[in-house]
Amino acid sequence: MQYEGNLRKMGTSLEGDEAQYHLRLFDILDAKDEVTINAWVGKEIALEWLEEIHCVVTGKKIKKTFGEGMSYDAFRSSPMAVESIVRPELSRIHEGIALRDKEWEEKHHNQPHYVYLSLTSEVKVGVTRTVNIPHRWIDQGAVQAIILAETPYRQLAGQIEVDLKSLFADKTNWRNMLKNLYDETTDLLGEKEQVLMNFPEQYYDFVSDDDQVHYFNYPVLQYPDKVKSQKLEKVGKIEGKLLGIKGQYLLFDQDRVINIRSHAGYRVRLTV
Repeated sequence: MQYEGNLRKMGTSLEGDEAQYHLRLFDILDAKDEVTINAWVGKEIALEWLEEIHCVVTGKKIKKTFGEGMSYDAFRSSPMAVESIVRPELSRIHEGIALRDKEWEEKHHNQPHYVYLSLTSEVKVGVTRTVNIPHRWIDQGAVQAIILAETPYRQLAGQIEVDLKSLFADKTNWRNMLKNLYDETTDLLGEKEQVLMNFPEQYYDFVSDDDQVHYFNYPVLQYPDKVKSQKLEKVGKIEGKLLGIKGQYLLFDQDRVINIRSHAGYRVRLTV
């Protein structure tokens, strides 16, 4: 089987506790193929860069991406790169104040959000729209997750996250995540209960009663011992046995990994 097109972040879904991955290819800006790829694990595949990159916002040919597959101009102007994506506490759209695009921010940031704890390489705190669960947890390669609070808009969730950064990381150690290194004795419900013992009073009304711990398994035959990250502009082509998929990474033999999300906009040929 052979596929050709511009890469996007892999789509995800959940069957039971098993993460399912969907390769998404575009013809520049037009959606083309979406293929479930869990069954590719254990097979020989080749991913070849066709030496073109197209901005995921404008479609124009570019030499380098900014953010997630954008040209520099798009990164500076597109709402998909607005600062409140990375720093949700900066959002003000609930006040009617847009940082870049009122309609986009109303749709994406003036919406219910979760503050959650997840276990990737360690326990981290994060923020996402309620509609992004469980996709957000799968994207980061979490093995467990629990909802801590639910807020009516993004800024409030971001403020809670900021207050908890002294207790938890807010970024994933991606190398340890890919090695599947984490403390198996971690009790996320216990972590949540500990947080709530000292939770700021102004956030009490937003604490979630949902105490379910969510578990995730990934289609991986073998985790790498030493992570060797590959970039298509340097290697041109990566081929070999696909040993697994976790987070937004394809795991190849010889400890090689490639982040599909960071290659958004790259035009590739993929052979299975």
